[in-house]
Amino acid sequence: MEARACDVERLVRLLGASGLAWLVHRVRQRLELGRPLTGTVTLSDPDEAQRRATERLLGRAPRSGGSLSVRLDTVDAVLRRSGASPDGLAAAVVALTGPVELRAETRSREERAWEEAYAPLGTLDAELSRWAERIRDDGLVRRLARTPENAGPLLEAAVRALRALPVSPPVSRATFAARNLSGAHALDEGTPLATLVLSGIRWLTGFPEGSGAQWRREAWASAGLLKDDVSSTALTLNLRGTPFLDAMADAGDPAVLTLRTLTRSPPIAALTAARSVHVCENPAVLSTAADTFGAACPAMVCLQGQPSDAALTLLRDLSARGVGILYHGDFDWGGVRIAATLARSVPWRPWRFTADHYREAVGALAETPCLSGPPAATPWDPALAEALAECGVRVEEEAVLDDLLADLGQWVR
Repeated sequence: MEARACDVERLVRLLGASGLAWLVHRVRQRLELGRPLTGTVTLSDPDEAQRRATERLLGRAPRSGGSLSVRLDTVDAVLRRSGASPDGLAAAVVALTGPVELRAETRSREERAWEEAYAPLGTLDAELSRWAERIRDDGLVRRLARTPENAGPLLEAAVRALRALPVSPPVSRATFAARNLSGAHALDEGTPLATLVLSGIRWLTGFPEGSGAQWRREAWASAGLLKDDVSSTALTLNLRGTPFLDAMADAGDPAVLTLRTLTRSPPIAALTAARSVHVCENPAVLSTAADTFGAACPAMVCLQGQPSDAALTLLRDLSARGVGILYHGDFDWGGVRIAATLARSVPWRPWRFTADHYREAVGALAETPCLSGPPAATPWDPALAEALAECGVRVEEEAVLDDLLADLGQWVR
């Protein structure tokens, strides 16, 4: 039977009042779910406007009570008799609110669209296939993209980036993005693409789970992507291998190397016969060593706190050339975390950085500043973490500077 037109003006007067919006909404929900418009719908705690509108629609006397119940077949009959909607309640709701699509059909269409959006993942190598399954299962892509229309281009870009990783020698993220993606800012921090690519990098390189800006920087670096190539620097003493470094080493003066320099023309260090470099955490140690020993001082690198991309790049290169890394840092929880960060990038041996050295230093302190912060592991010497927890004293590198200089003096050329 051909559908009959609604009298929209009369329909609005009957069913379009604001006090009946709840009823229209409930009916539309049933239509979307494919459920019949029979039985009763109930509104708990209705306001006065909702009660009055319902009473006018049904032509019934005011009722009291905590809830408001309406039989849908009664509303259907009212609309048919009035001529406002000859085909009843379903047609009336469509006329007032627009066409209704079954939710099952909507979901089916959306799932097909999502499957099409996920298609780029199928081009990944086997080593990233499980990552692809994981981000589908845990909903990461849906959370980042929101719609399949956004997900398709996002995944295409992520796959393009991951297929080009890891890179060696390292480059800045901006340079990599300009070469492989839509522009230099495509992998800026906080963008959906950066989040997705970083997730793939962790799977690709096995970088451990973590959080925070420092952790993200290290995770990017694990695939050869660095924040930039000029703001990150490494502080060195008596490294050789370039005209600039040779001149500074001849003078016994510290040198600052940018990441750009290190990735374009890494130094080939001419070290002592033992082929080792001493690494410290604080600039005062390197500066005092330069003042004390000058050009005769063994080669040194200073992390200046958390290791920068430049420092890590330099130390990786030295380690790859067979140079041994000897490390000393502050005896506190922050210091041992820095040591652990360094260990994720390059192997090192402790330089006066064990439990025995810590206890010796604590015994020599005139004042004993308290240790603070959450504990951390010391895999190179598990007894060190135990000693730190037991003594509860912080020992900065400057407090053991004489011992460090004495140790360096044994290596003086």
